[in-house]
Amino acid sequence: MKIRFIFLLALVASLIIQIPESFAQAMPDIATVRVDDLSDNEVRELIARGKAAGLSDQELLQMAESRGLPKAEVEKLRLRMEQLDLIGDSSTRTTTRTARREPRKQVDLEKISQGLLNQQGQVVRDQADLPIFGMDLFYNKERNLTFEPNLNLATPKNYILGPGDKLFIDIYGESEQNYEANVTPEGNLMLDNVGPVSVSGLSIEEATRRIKGRLQTYYPGMGGSNPTTFVQVSLGDVRTIKVHMVGELRLPGTFTLSAFSTVFNALYAAGGPNERGSMRNVKLIRNNREIARIDIYDFLMRGTADLNSQLQDQDVIMVEPFEARVQVAGEVKRPGIFEVKEGENLQSVMRYAGGFTDDAFTDRVSVVRNTPKEKTVSDIYREQFEMFTVKGGDRYYAGQLLDRFTNRVQIKGAVFREGNYAISDGMKLSDLIKRAEGLRGEAFLERATVLRTHEDLSTEVLQVNLSEVMAGQNDLTLQREDIVRVASIYDLTEEFYVKITGEVRNPGIFPFSKNMTVEDLLIFAGGVKEAASLSDVEIARRAAQDNARDISDIIATSVNRDLSPSASPVVLQPFDHVIIRRKPNFVLEKVIRIEGQVAAPGEFAVKNAEEKISDVIRRAGGLTEFAYPKGATLIRRTEFYETESERVRKQKNYENLLARISSESDDLTESQRRLLTRIGEDIKNYQEFTTELEEDLVVKSKVDVLSGITERKAEIAPLKIRETEAIAIDLEKILANPGSRHDLILEEGDIISIPKRLQTVRLRGDVIYPTTVKYEDNRSMSYFINRAGGFDNRAKRRRTYVVYANGEVARTKSFLGLRFYPSVEPGAEVIVPTKGPRIPFRPGEIISVTTGLATLALLLSQINFGGGE
Repeated sequence: MKIRFIFLLALVASLIIQIPESFAQAMPDIATVRVDDLSDNEVRELIARGKAAGLSDQELLQMAESRGLPKAEVEKLRLRMEQLDLIGDSSTRTTTRTARREPRKQVDLEKISQGLLNQQGQVVRDQADLPIFGMDLFYNKERNLTFEPNLNLATPKNYILGPGDKLFIDIYGESEQNYEANVTPEGNLMLDNVGPVSVSGLSIEEATRRIKGRLQTYYPGMGGSNPTTFVQVSLGDVRTIKVHMVGELRLPGTFTLSAFSTVFNALYAAGGPNERGSMRNVKLIRNNREIARIDIYDFLMRGTADLNSQLQDQDVIMVEPFEARVQVAGEVKRPGIFEVKEGENLQSVMRYAGGFTDDAFTDRVSVVRNTPKEKTVSDIYREQFEMFTVKGGDRYYAGQLLDRFTNRVQIKGAVFREGNYAISDGMKLSDLIKRAEGLRGEAFLERATVLRTHEDLSTEVLQVNLSEVMAGQNDLTLQREDIVRVASIYDLTEEFYVKITGEVRNPGIFPFSKNMTVEDLLIFAGGVKEAASLSDVEIARRAAQDNARDISDIIATSVNRDLSPSASPVVLQPFDHVIIRRKPNFVLEKVIRIEGQVAAPGEFAVKNAEEKISDVIRRAGGLTEFAYPKGATLIRRTEFYETESERVRKQKNYENLLARISSESDDLTESQRRLLTRIGEDIKNYQEFTTELEEDLVVKSKVDVLSGITERKAEIAPLKIRETEAIAIDLEKILANPGSRHDLILEEGDIISIPKRLQTVRLRGDVIYPTTVKYEDNRSMSYFINRAGGFDNRAKRRRTYVVYANGEVARTKSFLGLRFYPSVEPGAEVIVPTKGPRIPFRPGEIISVTTGLATLALLLSQINFGGGE
């Protein structure tokens, strides 16, 4: 059974897949297949695969015979097909039923050639690593261009009929009849009640006339000058033909193709010419006579190809070795290797290469040519391209344009249109400034620089006074590649700003302007707050004297509440710092919060500076009956300040200034846009100069101090920097003695938390079974520890401590060998520390210690003995 199935696969592969004969030789010989050994299911599978490939029953039998299956076995296969009812109506008999006009079919050539070409490997490249022009036309990874013939077109009139073609004959008019018949191997059509009609070797047009002549005997209405009955002949299924592919092809051999196929179809099936094959001399041989030569470059370059000339059975396509090839590299659009014919010129080769690129030097092309003894180098100029005859082995190179300008000058800086300009003879600096739309208002007129490049590529800086140039004096004559730089006055000075802090609505950094007063700055800052004191405004100005003791000059002034101009306004200077202080008697409300078991929990405003915990609890209605005052806790805010270096502060000031200007308006003035650009550059410069090390050292030193990291950091646990912390309070004593030392004064943001009455005690640490137990009055700590199973073996009993519900901690005390454990209250947590894991002595360590002690004892005994002498 297994052997029979292998032969079945061989038969299917040979008949349906239609591989070339050169590869079919490596497959099992189907001549040894015995039809009697095939099961019915295997025969059905064979027929199903044949129909899936588009082969009729008769074609399948014919192809089986052509592939070497003996005629006796072919006849047995036909009988088996008839017995299994696998053969439909005979293709050699006509039918009066309406013909089924199914689409024309043929074997999928793409799938056939794709797999075989993969066995042949990839395209071989030339040693120069340049692609051979056109080699990927018939073979590439995608294989999208298949040249597959269009089977849905009307049958060409010059199509030559042959055995295997199916014809549809339609008679219409006064009489109606349909015939469907295949051309027999003898070249005849068998028509019912008409007999055989010889059509082999005739075109469709000639066959139509012959069939019409035979049918006129049976349909008289077809004759005469005014016929009433008409006939139409059309091609149904397309027959297959054998084409022999020889020469320099990737996959030479014999291919079974559609009768509609052209030379390009056959070349595609064979993978096209190989790396040695010619793309310009493909021969079509029929009946031992060359009938055409195909130049594939005609299709590649002009899109013209004889795609309508069909192949015929037993045609031979020969691809000869290439005659000559040249290489084109450099600045061409399609560098590669091109095949040339005798007498072709360089102009044609450049056309094959797609012409020059935009960056190419088009006046000259260099060539390296082989001579009988050695190589030579020549230059071909553009006007010689049509006269220069190419030769096999030539290597052409198109150079690139020089990366230089012949007539360029540049102007940069404070002009309206920076960029490159063309220089003319005698062009002056003033002419260039006019072309650049003139100088901007902030241009520095005292000096401009011109960077000049000499012929030896050395450079020189020339200084120019722009004021004199614009007045028509000492104008400078420009040269090629001069670069003119016009500085801005803001490029030479620090960016000015002023600062305002204190009781204003929008404190921060603002741009400085001349004649700006304190009132103007207050308006920019959105006005003052209600708490502002305008009678003692202070201005901190950088000290003008070179005195190391003076840091800043303090200027005191006053401002009207409505910000109207004062009688003697103070004009601000760059970097002034205006401070608006708070009114002496103005205090913002402070808010604290009470949570938990009070009659009215929530937020409370502090009444006065001396209000204490007892006062606020009394305002909250006192404690509820479920309150547990011993567990009350006060949560208070903390602050952590980090000082900034001068560089970091200035960078942040510039960033605030940039954000301020950007958010003021979407339609900025020219001055504001320039200012934004300058500030952005200043911020970038400060970011470049600010090193990570500088910031890290400042922050690290603060954290090290507050975290308690010292030389003994391995022994001291570092403290955590927190924004809030819990403070233990004794609420019972506070309520019993209001105003006592236990009654703390409240601060902004304080939270008083009063829990419900607690009834449990938690035991943690080195006890047998850490758990939470019910609190019982008048019980010692030992009682609760025993409820957790008692101390563990490694428990450090003398370090046992209790954390009470309000956050207070009480530790165990010792006196004269006696331990006094702290009392336990509801909500407390008993914590028993551990001694840590026991580290056992290893045998080697015991021996080492013992040996050391023995050596020491022996040494002491010798010393004592010597002393005795």
